[in-house]
Amino acid sequence: MEYEGSTNKLGERSSNKIGINGFGRIGKLTAWHHINRRYFDEIVINIGRNVGSGMDDIAHYMERDSTYGGLSTYLHGCNATPVISEISESEGSMTVDGVKVKFLREARNPAQIKWKENKVSLVVDTTGQFLDPAQFEDDSKGSIRGHLKAGVEKVIVSAPFKLKDKGLDLKSAMPEDAITTVMGINDHMYDPRKHSIISNASCTTNCLAHMMKPVLDVLGSKKILSASMATIHAATGSQQVLDRLPGAGKTDLRKNRSILNNIILTSTGAAKALALVIPEMQKIGFIAESVRIPTSTGSLVILVLNLQEDIQGQPIRRNLINDIYRQAAQNDPRGYLHYTDKQNVSCDLIGNPRAAVTIEGHETHTRTAEVNIDLSEIPGLDQTIISTLKSTMIHVPVTQTVIYGWYDNEMGSYVNMLGDRTVSIAEEM
Repeated sequence: MEYEGSTNKLGERSSNKIGINGFGRIGKLTAWHHINRRYFDEIVINIGRNVGSGMDDIAHYMERDSTYGGLSTYLHGCNATPVISEISESEGSMTVDGVKVKFLREARNPAQIKWKENKVSLVVDTTGQFLDPAQFEDDSKGSIRGHLKAGVEKVIVSAPFKLKDKGLDLKSAMPEDAITTVMGINDHMYDPRKHSIISNASCTTNCLAHMMKPVLDVLGSKKILSASMATIHAATGSQQVLDRLPGAGKTDLRKNRSILNNIILTSTGAAKALALVIPEMQKIGFIAESVRIPTSTGSLVILVLNLQEDIQGQPIRRNLINDIYRQAAQNDPRGYLHYTDKQNVSCDLIGNPRAAVTIEGHETHTRTAEVNIDLSEIPGLDQTIISTLKSTMIHVPVTQTVIYGWYDNEMGSYVNMLGDRTVSIAEEM
């Protein structure tokens, strides 16, 4: 995908850098994204430790990927030539397709990383280790605020915030300078004068937010009686290749089972994060579950909504739901919502550019039934009023809707949207 480079207010190319903390799945693919995008002139990546035998081994890792193929092919197609050159062990740097990439291998604690010395003011933390925005900057084990202490102005976290104090509510305990945003949903809530730490939420929350918002915009929250979702999710780096003993104090024994051989039930914080980016969701009972499967990327959200029918209005049927998404996709200026009537499998969506979600309209289902409610069994209702009724039974038509949304939980959906979030923040610095 082609991206525009950075320009200043005079229309001239500006000189700027981006820092990436961590060089795992999201870290490496974020580097790929920005090498391709060419908004930043230089990329500084903190690994925080020595790797292999040196810079040649880092270049080897940078150039190859078991899921997305070679970096040169990603950048230039099947006729590409090698793109990594000028590897310098002494400087810890290389040139990748004309972009200078420097690697820091000394510190893992964000407060000790030499961002200031390398003139980096914007960092994307992809480690997944520093997620508490309320944690002190000088915590001995490191914290996300440590980047600010090291001279950074803005930090973007490639994961949902998570408080170490389990007794605190994420929304009420959120520091004033921290915010969770999803591009195309609430990114306008970011205030460059106020916010220094920005969570880009999770891949699942990005997908789910773009599934929920069109329905809320058209039908409203009052029609949604309840909602639930399950994400059929590809494996992540936190899972085990082979069975192993759990660590001390760990209670989820399934995370230590082999992802190669199992379907594994786990949890997701998508419901909590969704309420941070779409406040209307706080009014709706919502359950979110996750199932890990043995694939490298490509995931699916199955969203189930229970909608109250308007007897005098248009019935909620499959065509209506699909029309909501079809129209929303057509009106999405940034293309974060895709809609298709084609039949897909997960591999078809891998690498799909910038799509938070692709709705598979072919599989949308609805079924309407009456829910019988006995008013005499509802606590708090005035019994004198109930006694005047001929019958205490009421019949409410409810339509259950099942919607399927694909997303590439690595490059195609999440990293590309993270890249958009990063550039949008850089433009206001």
